[in-house]
Amino acid sequence: MSTKPSADVETSDETSWRPRLALLVAATFFMEFLDGTILTTAIPSIASDFSVAPADINITMTAYLVTVAMGIPLSSWLAERFGARRIFCLAISVFTIASLLCAVSTDLTMLTLSRVAQGMGGAMMVPVGTLVVLRGTPKSELLRATAYLVWPGLLAPVLAPMVGGALTTFLSWHWIFIINVPLGLAAFIAALRLVPRTTFDAKRRLDWFGLLLTTLGVGALVVGLETLGGHASNALAAGVVVGGLLSLAGAVWWMRKARVPLFNLSVFGTRTFRATSTGGFIYRLTISSVPFLLPLMFQDGFGWDPLKAGVMVAAVFVGNIGIKPATTPLIRRFGFKPVLVFASFASAVTFALCAFLDAQTPEPLIFALLLFSGAFRSIGFSAYASVQYADIVPGQLPSANAISATLVQLAAAAGIAVGALFLRLFETTHMFGADHVAAYKGAFIAMAVLMLISTADSLSLHRHAGAEVSGGAKSGRAKPGRGEQRRS
Repeated sequence: MSTKPSADVETSDETSWRPRLALLVAATFFMEFLDGTILTTAIPSIASDFSVAPADINITMTAYLVTVAMGIPLSSWLAERFGARRIFCLAISVFTIASLLCAVSTDLTMLTLSRVAQGMGGAMMVPVGTLVVLRGTPKSELLRATAYLVWPGLLAPVLAPMVGGALTTFLSWHWIFIINVPLGLAAFIAALRLVPRTTFDAKRRLDWFGLLLTTLGVGALVVGLETLGGHASNALAAGVVVGGLLSLAGAVWWMRKARVPLFNLSVFGTRTFRATSTGGFIYRLTISSVPFLLPLMFQDGFGWDPLKAGVMVAAVFVGNIGIKPATTPLIRRFGFKPVLVFASFASAVTFALCAFLDAQTPEPLIFALLLFSGAFRSIGFSAYASVQYADIVPGQLPSANAISATLVQLAAAAGIAVGALFLRLFETTHMFGADHVAAYKGAFIAMAVLMLISTADSLSLHRHAGAEVSGGAKSGRAKPGRGEQRRS
C-alpha cells in the first residue's frame, strides 16, 4: 500500500535548467565516490604509520561503504522533513569535517570512526544532491542534467588508484583527506548561493520499522558482498547476504501495508524506472567488476608492474571522457531503447574480447579495446541515469531517487564480489586452463554472459520508452508500457 505525498512536501519553485547547480552537485559526488576507493593504494603507508597489518586497514574502506549504503534510505526522509537545501549543506559540512579528522587520525580506531562520519556525510550528499538538481530540472533538460551527474561515478573508480598513488608517493596519505577540506569549504559556500530555498513538510512522520528493516538489509548485503569479494568464500558471509535479502524482503512487505511508508513502492509500476532494478542493476554490477578484474589480470596474469597496469586501465577513463559529448545527441537521435541495447551488447562483446588477451597481445590493441569499453560504459550509464526518471511524477521523485541511489551502491559492491567469486570458481575448476590468465578468461566470459541479460531486459522496453526526455516521440511523451498502465 502506498500513500500520496503531502501537499506540503518540499517542491522546488524553480523549473529552469541550472548547469552551475548540477556542476556543484557533481563535484560533491566526485569527492564522495573517490573517497570510497582511493585508500587502496595508501594501505601500506597507513599500516606502517599505525603499526598494524595492511589487511587491517580494509576495515576503514568497508566502514565507509557500509555507512554510505545504510544512510541513503534515511536521507530521503531528512530532505522532505527538513528541506533538501539544509540537508545538502549539512552533508557537505559533515563530509568536510570528517575528512579533516581522517587526516589527523593517530590510530586505526580514530581513522575508522572518522570514516564512518565521512560516510554519513556522503550518504546525504548523493541522493539529496540529485534530488536538488532533478526537482528544478524540466523533463526536456533531464538528459543534460544527468550528463553532469553521471560522470563522477564513471571517473572516480578509474582515477582513484592514480590520484591516491600520486598523493601518497609525492606527499603522504594524509593528503588524500586534506585535499577535501578546501574543496568542501568551496562547495559549502557555493551551495549557499546556488541551492534554492524551498518549502518542506515539518510534520512528516518517519517509518521507523521500514527504516530499520531497510538499513539492516542494505548494511548486511554490503558487508556480506564485501566479505565474499575480498576474502575466501565462507558460510558466514553467505548467511549475512541471505539475511540481508530477507530483511529487504520484509521491508518491502511492510512498506506495502504501512500508512506512511519509508518509500513509495509504486515507483516500480513505472517500467522505465523498474529498468533500474533489473537490467540497470545487472549493467552496473558487471561494469563495476571491470576496474577490479583488469588491474589484477595485468599484474597477476601478465606480470606487469602496478604503474603499467594503472596506465593501461586509464584507457577506460579516456573512453569515458571521449564519448561524453556524444552521449546526449545519441540518445536524442535514437531514443533510450536502442541506445541501451547497443551499450549493453557492445559492452558484452568487449568483455568477451578481454578473455582472449594475454601477455603477448600488442599493447596498443589492448588500449584500443579498453578505450571502446570505456565509451560503451559511459553511454549505458548516462542512458540508465536518465531513463529511470523519465516517467516519474514529482511526488514519487524522493522515493525513486533514494531507491536508485541504494541500488547503485549495492551494484558496486556486488560487482566486486561477483568478479572475485568467478575468479575463485575458475581457479578451482581449471575450466579454462591452469595458467595465471585462465581464471580471468573465465571471469570475463561470465561477465559478458551477465551483461547479455541486461541486453535482453532492454529489448523488452517499449520502443518509445522515455521519449518525453529523449525527444523521440512526436507527441513529446512516451507511450505507456504495461507497467505504466497499471501505475497508481
